[in-house]
Amino acid sequence: MSEPRFNGRYGCRFDPAQVTTPAFVVDEGLLADNLAILAKVKEATGCKILLALKCFAMFSVFPLLRQTLDGVCCSSPHEARLGREEFGREVHSFAAAYSATDIEQLAQTCDHLVFNSLGQWQRFRPLAEQTARTAGRTLEFGLRINPEHSEGAVPIYDPCAPGSRLGIRRKDFRIDQLAGISGLHWHNLCEQDADCLERTVAAVEDGFGFILPKMTYVNFGGGHHITRPGYDLDLLITIVGRFQERWRTQVYLEPGEAVALNSGYLVATVLDVVHADLPIAIIDASVPAHMPDVLEMPYRPHIVGSGEANEKAWTCRIGGLSCLAGDVAGEYSFEAPLIPGDKLVFTDMAIYTMVKTNTFNGVQLPSIVLYQPDTDSLHLVRRFGYEDFKNRLS
Repeated sequence: MSEPRFNGRYGCRFDPAQVTTPAFVVDEGLLADNLAILAKVKEATGCKILLALKCFAMFSVFPLLRQTLDGVCCSSPHEARLGREEFGREVHSFAAAYSATDIEQLAQTCDHLVFNSLGQWQRFRPLAEQTARTAGRTLEFGLRINPEHSEGAVPIYDPCAPGSRLGIRRKDFRIDQLAGISGLHWHNLCEQDADCLERTVAAVEDGFGFILPKMTYVNFGGGHHITRPGYDLDLLITIVGRFQERWRTQVYLEPGEAVALNSGYLVATVLDVVHADLPIAIIDASVPAHMPDVLEMPYRPHIVGSGEANEKAWTCRIGGLSCLAGDVAGEYSFEAPLIPGDKLVFTDMAIYTMVKTNTFNGVQLPSIVLYQPDTDSLHLVRRFGYEDFKNRLS
């Protein structure tokens, strides 16, 4: 049932039959394609681009990514330490709130520390500065603002929704507490095009233009679908260039999806086909354990060679092997019925997958495999086992 050679950005260039499942397979060539697009933005504007580790943190490919990207953005001491140890360029951190222990750790690994509130900034500035001095590090500080401008994102992914805990609103901004602040950060996009950024920048300039000339850098956050086919790259370049020229400040972008978009796959094997109201193919992967965004977003992932329900000759539901009744990826159609042993290849599974996997039910964590198109070879990066499951428990 598998298609060993399904060429194209939305298929796969490796042979699924050669993959022991479940496994994430990342295509190094497709990563390089994305990086080439990001490099074009950097070259045209002089902006800096960070990798959002919350989306993609496969550190075995950091040597490739750091040839183009300027560093990483993190949301925790663990991510910051990973960025410092494995990426080796700039490390930026933001979290909705920090503890004193967080600050002590972050001040030793970060270059830029961004606070979510003026209260946290005032409370932790002395500790952060002292810790950085003791470690012999230079640490810059920023604040996250809330432009109060939403762009129609799914509510769970809208940081500017009413009641959001993320970012300082204009009415709460205190210019008398900005001594020591060199950067501003915002984030309000999710898988969106440059026109959404253009409107957001206008909202920021309208609400926070009084402080922009005092900033060394401004971080436009993530959610820019820069490497998606059809994205308006020229408009993005215009927006970034215009902003930097007007305000004489360095612009940062911190995409996660755009770095690894469409470059990874989850390969699974059909274990059984049962019959209820329609055929149900049960695979050796799990939706809540291996691709939880399918339930959280929610969305229906594409499977190579499949169609929508009833589009092709045989329609079934794809279900995982856990005991959760809702462990279901969706309904798909195929040219012929699936049978045990068939390989299924879920696309666009590099982003928000490996970073979110869990061991619910003790299901096997997917291996991590790197595909190198130049040599048409698959390399096992990591295989997980019982100890990985056990060590997360008591």
